[in-house]
Amino acid sequence: MDDLTRDSERLIEQGRILRDDNRAGGRHRRAPSIGEGSARLKQKNLWLRVRNIVLAVFAIWVGAGIAGAILSGIGFWGVMAVVVATAIAIAVFSNFPKVKTPRRADINKGNVQQMVGRTELWLEAQRPALPPPAATIVNDMGVQLDALGLQLEGVDQNHPKAREVRSLVGEQLPEMIESYRKIPAHLRTEKRAGITPDEQLTESLGKISGEIDSITRQLAEGSLDDLAIKHRYLDYKFGAGTETSPQLEDKS
Repeated sequence: MDDLTRDSERLIEQGRILRDDNRAGGRHRRAPSIGEGSARLKQKNLWLRVRNIVLAVFAIWVGAGIAGAILSGIGFWGVMAVVVATAIAIAVFSNFPKVKTPRRADINKGNVQQMVGRTELWLEAQRPALPPPAATIVNDMGVQLDALGLQLEGVDQNHPKAREVRSLVGEQLPEMIESYRKIPAHLRTEKRAGITPDEQLTESLGKISGEIDSITRQLAEGSLDDLAIKHRYLDYKFGAGTETSPQLEDKS
C-alpha cells in the first residue's frame, strides 16, 4: 500500500513538473519570442492547455464522486485510479495542443494585423536555420512588427498601406527566407557574382527591416500631426496665455 501511495505521489509530482516545464517553454525550450504578437499567440495556447487540464481533472473527480455515491465509496483502488488518471491528464494536456507554426500558405490570410502576429511566429521557427547576422535582424524585426501592428489597428484592409504591408510582410519576406532555405547548407557560404547567399539574405532582410520602419512612420504621421495640433492648442490656451492673464490685486 505504501508503495502504491509513493507511486501515485510520484506521478502527480511528475505531472506538476511537466506542467511547469511546459509553461516555461517545454523540455526543449523555445527561444524567446521576437515580438509581442507571437508571444500573445503562445500565451493563448498556454491558457488553452490550462483550461483543458482544469476541465479534465474536474471531470475525473466529479465522475469519481458520482461513482462513490452510487457504490457507497470507491475504495482504495478507486482512489488510486483517480490519482493516476489525474496525473495522466495533467501530463497529456500539458503537452497538447502544441503551438502550431503557421504554414507558409496561411501567413497572408485574414486580417492584416493578425497576419503580422502570424509572421512573427513563423519567423521564430525559421530563425535557427538563418546565419547569425540575419537572425539578429529577425530578432530586431519583431519589435518593428509589433509597432507596425499597433499602427494597423483600425486601418481599412483595402488601405494602400495595408496592401503594401500584406505584400511586404506576408509575401516577399517569407518567400525570400524560403528561397534561402532551399539552398543546400554547404553552398550558402560560397560566393556567386561576388556575394554569398548568407550575405544576400542578410542584406535583403536589412532592406525589408528598413521598409517596415518606413511604413510604420508613414502610418504614424497622422497620429503625430494630431498630437502636435493638440500640443499647440494646449500651449496657446494654458501656456503663454496664462502668463499674461490678469492677476488679482494685492490689497494688503
